[in-house]
Amino acid sequence: MNIMGIVIVDICSANAITTLNIEKIIEGEFPEVAVIMNSCLSYCGLCANSPYAHVNGKLIHGKTPEQCLARIREEIKKELAVYA
Repeated sequence: MNIMGIVIVDICSANAITTLNIEKIIEGEFPEVAVIMNSCLSYCGLCANSPYAHVNGKLIHGKTPEQCLARIREEIKKELAVYA
């Protein structure tokens, strides 16, 4: 895991997004991103119903893990554009 990322993606380990190998996918595509797996992000209602993550503190969610991943990628690109 790259802990020196300029973009941080926080994931709840109990969330549906973890049906994908989100850490490997994101860190493989974006070396400047760190994916942090947490035991809880305190969004239990959302977590039970939707895949979600925080990207530099911004809540990103989708109806499916794949849709959420696509939205996470979009948000990462926006965040990285700030540093370009």
